[in-house]
Amino acid sequence: MPDRVALAAPAKVNLRLCILAREESGYHALETVFCAISLADQLVVMRGDAGIRLTVDGGVDAGPPERNLAVRAAERFYREIGAAPAIDLHLAKHIPVAAGLGGGSSDAATVLRALNTLHGDPLPRASLLQIAIELGADVPFFLCGSPLALAWGRGERLLPLPPLPPRPVLVAHPGEAMPTAEAFREVAALRGGAYAPEASLIDPGALRSWDEVATLARNDFEPVVLRRIPLLSRGLSVMREAGARIALLAGSGSSIFAIFDSAGARDDADARVGSLGFRAWRTETVASQHHR
Repeated sequence: MPDRVALAAPAKVNLRLCILAREESGYHALETVFCAISLADQLVVMRGDAGIRLTVDGGVDAGPPERNLAVRAAERFYREIGAAPAIDLHLAKHIPVAAGLGGGSSDAATVLRALNTLHGDPLPRASLLQIAIELGADVPFFLCGSPLALAWGRGERLLPLPPLPPRPVLVAHPGEAMPTAEAFREVAALRGGAYAPEASLIDPGALRSWDEVATLARNDFEPVVLRRIPLLSRGLSVMREAGARIALLAGSGSSIFAIFDSAGARDDADARVGSLGFRAWRTETVASQHHR
């Protein structure tokens, strides 16, 4: 068994994100299409002294260890295998935090994969997936291995899909956060707690090409998040003017993203959103989520 495992933890965008009924538990059921992109954190897991130690590079505040998803994933893994942890986690952060790109969830899923490799694969895929479901709605996607998936519920009902051809992507962040819980509360207030009747389950066969995906692209968080952060509307308009095939809010925000047919159009959009004050990342959709 290795003493060190290094893996990439990719970001995601939601090509479609419909907020459905609010459950009695207070959670909202979702219908979403996840798509992995090449923008990624880098994780190194090493055997070490007793306990779990996390170091983070990238000028990012990872928060208190007990709330960090990567640490919680490691704690949960060791409880499951019945062993005392003795590891060092080193995380190089490249995915912006609290931006709707799933960085924390991806880090957690990648920790589970890395620890399972480090210990000789003691947990079957089903056990890892159950831990992922407990950790958060996006974590199962990052564990499934497919770069494209249709998901329902809280993300635990997941259908991996054949990957689409890679396309250039621009991600842009306005420098202002939009907490997920707050975004959900505002959507619920806007709807008066009602179900969204226009949201209907989609045929996975309708996700076989970028043309088909573009007709289904939407994000139900946009009305509340774009009202809160008006700069996002300007950014989306600029992306569309530059030729974006799809331009949407990323997750619950506060990033936006756009998918282009050419790197030239993506790079043109990058220059334009930069002039508005966004921080932007040039990236692309990927054919495989898991790469070392």
